[in-house]
Amino acid sequence: MRIGAHVSAATSADLAIDRAVGIGAEAVQVFASPPQGWSFKPVDEKVAADFKIKAREHNIGPNVLHAIYLVSLGSDDEALVNRGKGSLKKYMNAARDIGAMGVIFHLGSHKGKGFEAVLDQVASNIKDVLAESPDDVLLMLENSAGMGNHIGSKFSELGTMMHEIDDPRVKVCLDTQHSFAAGYDLTTPESVANVMLEFDHEIGLQHLSAVHCNDSKPPLGGAVDRHENIGEGQMGISAFEAIIANHAFKDVPFYLEVPGFENKGPDVQNIETVKEIRERLGVPL
Repeated sequence: MRIGAHVSAATSADLAIDRAVGIGAEAVQVFASPPQGWSFKPVDEKVAADFKIKAREHNIGPNVLHAIYLVSLGSDDEALVNRGKGSLKKYMNAARDIGAMGVIFHLGSHKGKGFEAVLDQVASNIKDVLAESPDDVLLMLENSAGMGNHIGSKFSELGTMMHEIDDPRVKVCLDTQHSFAAGYDLTTPESVANVMLEFDHEIGLQHLSAVHCNDSKPPLGGAVDRHENIGEGQMGISAFEAIIANHAFKDVPFYLEVPGFENKGPDVQNIETVKEIRERLGVPL
């Protein structure tokens, strides 16, 4: 269980490794381009090489990319769908270039049409992305918080999507805050066990490849995507003790996406809090 964080790749992607070392993170998640726009610049060969060298020297990894937020593969706008597919393909290739495990992305909205109505379209579009992506890079579907018409707040939807795509490269990133906001109680050992039993039934624990480790500003079932620092939100420290102690997570990397105590993103205090829980519970690195 590696405790990582989302860090900035501004100026040069390899600097993300330096920033991770600075806060004590053991793995990194980064954007390969501005998350709210379509612009994309391929990773320079030297920068990619430096990223891999630094990651190896400092034992940072597994590392992942987070896709931009504009991807909407269930849209009626064909141009928007094609731009989203193009962005994911670029990200999958960028992940290969820097030696990352894969790309995490949000499934977007069904725009009120319902999950079943967009299932075939989204699955087909993901297949198109995979057809032009490296064979050794994962594409990880992230569960949503249940806001509006977002796809994937239910484990059953993620499992159905994966079954429809039927590609071993497709895995799942479980966001703790999104799960809690979507009504999955992660606050006690018993409730975590029940949640992960459902995850195993609907998706399969073997498909859990990453965790976004975040506390929650909204309450259980609040259906709002708002992260909080570890132990400072509605979930609390006991939730992360229960999560880390559960066997389903023992070999899965965690990536913090918390606001930070100075509102600059994941920081030493948040990283140390999760590491201390891991150490106290005797969970192996």
